[in-house]
Amino acid sequence: MQIGVGTCNVKMSMNPFCKIALEEALHIRESALAFEVVVVSIGPLRVEKLGTMSQVFDGYERQYCELSANLSRQCTGASSLDGEQKKQKISDIKAGLDDAETLIRKMDLEARSLQPSMKATLLAKLREYKTDLTNLKTEVKRVTTSNVSFAARDDLLESGSADTLAVSNDQKGRLLMSTERLNQSTDRIKDSRKTMLETEELGVSILQDLHLQRQSLLHAHKTLNGVDDNISKSKKILSAMSRRMSRNRWIVGSLLTAMVIAVIIILYFKLTH
Repeated sequence: MQIGVGTCNVKMSMNPFCKIALEEALHIRESALAFEVVVVSIGPLRVEKLGTMSQVFDGYERQYCELSANLSRQCTGASSLDGEQKKQKISDIKAGLDDAETLIRKMDLEARSLQPSMKATLLAKLREYKTDLTNLKTEVKRVTTSNVSFAARDDLLESGSADTLAVSNDQKGRLLMSTERLNQSTDRIKDSRKTMLETEELGVSILQDLHLQRQSLLHAHKTLNGVDDNISKSKKILSAMSRRMSRNRWIVGSLLTAMVIAVIIILYFKLTH
């Protein structure tokens, strides 16, 4: 299968799930580019940021699909191997699974940082990738268990003398105990990784909440500054009105005093003449 993405051509053989995933990735990228054209009149900085984020997610998605297809082929090839070759192949596959989990986490963080209109679609795709990764882990576990079974059978055949039946049973018991401990350790590691992913998701959610609270506080601060300015202006107006009232009282008092004096003078002259 050959797929053109941007300026790169990716040629690989993969399972149907990754084929569909890549086609959906191309569709999402076209939608993201169309969204850039719509919001270009709002602000070039915003368009550049959204475009870069969607391209980063697409890059992680292409890497994951290539890695998933490669791991699927390796699992198929490992089933036909035995001995040290199979152990080495399984070790390589587990390293690839770690890389795949890293890409899943990066895609998760990248998708959660996008706008809500794009985040919902990308998170839905991400759940499908997580399901695909779980299936790969199940396949690797099956191959690993088969490898352990073959190793146990070889050990039992090599120790097949007449007087070593008890020793063989003891070795088999130790092998089963080792396998059980290995499975328990694997389960604990899975639980730890799951807890870490949940913690990362919680951290992202907390950061988003803190960002919203910061915006609310900044808005409240601006509102309080505006109220403070209005109060200052009101104080100035009230002070000016108070001064005018005092001045008017003095003027009225002066006029009344002058009128009383004038009346007294007029009465004096009338009474004396």
